[in-house]
Amino acid sequence: VQLQASGGGLVQPGGSLRLSCTASGFTLENYAVGWFRQAPGKEREWVSCIITTTTSYADSVRGRFTVSRDNAKNTAYLQMNSLKPEDTAVYFCAADLLCGSWYPERSYDYWGQGTQVTVSS
Repeated sequence: VQLQASGGGLVQPGGSLRLSCTASGFTLENYAVGWFRQAPGKEREWVSCIITTTTSYADSVRGRFTVSRDNAKNTAYLQMNSLKPEDTAVYFCAADLLCGSWYPERSYDYWGQGTQVTVSS
């Protein structure tokens, strides 16, 4: 039973990346999925959340990032557009019954291992 985050890489400012969060051993459709990030020297912060089809975003990414899910592939996605250097971080996905900016990180049942996103020219 695990979550696998992937899709990170090096991209220029203004570029795009799509992160994937694939579940194995359980049905991701039955869970809410949260996305988090941790920049060097900073605490991990909540980025986005999807519960069934309802989405929410941190102010810093709203309008640039889009969270979605493909239940047939047991995968959630984070489409990141108009990337900025300050988006550089390790990105994590997590799954639980609920998610959101208010939901405690310690409550999540499953965590992915993190994928590095670097935005630099």
